[in-house]
Amino acid sequence: MQTTQENHLYEYAVIRYLPRVERDEFINIGLIMMCKRQRWIKVHLSVDESRLTAFRSPFSKEEVMRQANFFKAVADGTTESGTMKDLPVEERFRWLTAVKSSCLQTSRPHPGITNDLDNKFTTLFEEYVL
Repeated sequence: MQTTQENHLYEYAVIRYLPRVERDEFINIGLIMMCKRQRWIKVHLSVDESRLTAFRSPFSKEEVMRQANFFKAVADGTTESGTMKDLPVEERFRWLTAVKSSCLQTSRPHPGITNDLDNKFTTLFEEYVL
């Protein structure tokens, strides 16, 4: 007897660091993915120090990670103010992927369907960030 797994609609965006916003050059440093129906959201970050050096980043890897960890805090609902934890995952995702002019931005959100959210997240992270 074959069992079928339920498919889930998800959205993801690549988290980017722009060493100099005016140049519009970026380094992919993370991934955020959300599934509204499952109330699932995940963020993972990885900053490659050699890429920062190649772009002559004004910030160190530690400084970029400190700023980027805000994405994780919002996704997890653990911001200092605590207001984000009361928001549904889709609202946190929309807030994080809104267009910004700062040195940390996201790509436009992209949709997909999968029956394994964690495995798909890992695949996307490896493809776009590592």
